[in-house]
Amino acid sequence: MNSEDAFYFINELFLKARQSSLNECEKDVICGTWEGKTYQKISDEKHRDFQYVKETGSALFNKLSQLLRISIKKNNFKPTIEQLWKQQSIKVLSSSEPLLLANREESEQTSISQPNKNFVQHQNSITNPFFPQQGRVDDVQQFFNRDREIRRVFEVLDSGSSVALIGEEGIGKSSLLWKICQLAESRLHSPRQAVFLDLNLVHDENDFYCALCHEVGIPESNGYSLTRNLRDRRILLAIDNVGKMTWEGFTRGVRDRLRGLAEGGNAPLKLILAASEPLDSLFNDSQDEGKTSPLAGICQEENLRPWDEANARAFIEARLAVSSVRFTQEEIIQLVQESDGHPRRLMQLCYQAYVRYIEGGE
Repeated sequence: MNSEDAFYFINELFLKARQSSLNECEKDVICGTWEGKTYQKISDEKHRDFQYVKETGSALFNKLSQLLRISIKKNNFKPTIEQLWKQQSIKVLSSSEPLLLANREESEQTSISQPNKNFVQHQNSITNPFFPQQGRVDDVQQFFNRDREIRRVFEVLDSGSSVALIGEEGIGKSSLLWKICQLAESRLHSPRQAVFLDLNLVHDENDFYCALCHEVGIPESNGYSLTRNLRDRRILLAIDNVGKMTWEGFTRGVRDRLRGLAEGGNAPLKLILAASEPLDSLFNDSQDEGKTSPLAGICQEENLRPWDEANARAFIEARLAVSSVRFTQEEIIQLVQESDGHPRRLMQLCYQAYVRYIEGGE
């Protein structure tokens, strides 16, 4: 069983259990680790950022551990996967799986040198890699691009300010917000507990305080009690769909309190908000008796733009990398042009194009 065989086998496990494929960096980590290479060696050979390779490896082994319900680390990775593969091969042979060799003597040879590639390729060909079509990408390994925005966000947070991610619906704000929460532990200069709140799941501001306290792990509180309970905490509070604070059930008071808790370099809270329009427009408090709009005054805005052609192409190629399907150059050009680089539209168009391939429409 070589490194390529190991990758195909592990990818099959994820396809069956989670309906998701591994990405190219995860493939590099699997193959490199299988061959006894360090993360630094993998990074150098594949021309990838060392920190990204290291984070990918750590997340990958955690996902494998959860999937297999056993502890998977670099030092037991190879023997564990080899043993699992042999067990799987025996099970499949005993059930006369048509896509595998039915002869035990042949399978013993094949299990080492040529694992279930036909079956893996069959699975890859029918599992559409373009997902999710709606909503945020909450698997950090499926997250794509936005390196520049991530770098800028952490620069602002490390400078002591809060951030607002501004962009149209479906541009990837929620996915980026989630990704930043996952990276916070390793990227922030001063450690903070990342807390993610989606206001679509919150009814009003009382519900908001309840959710905040629950996620932070403090007694349910409001007003000065909340301030006191947060005094010794350092939280990176990520609020998705912050525009809901304009709805009935929310007052300016909740935003004033968030501002108070987030002001100052050593404040209990640092905020990172996701909104569909600039905060001074969303919360039109600037003209309210001369007051300053609370959140607009402390958040530096980062505007999310559509992908350029190079990034859109790279996204398509990355998603197809673990599949047997390949789009033509003409098809890729059309997909990029029709989507105008908008991530959600590109995902949906690629999903439809993939379906046409599988159904034999093209």
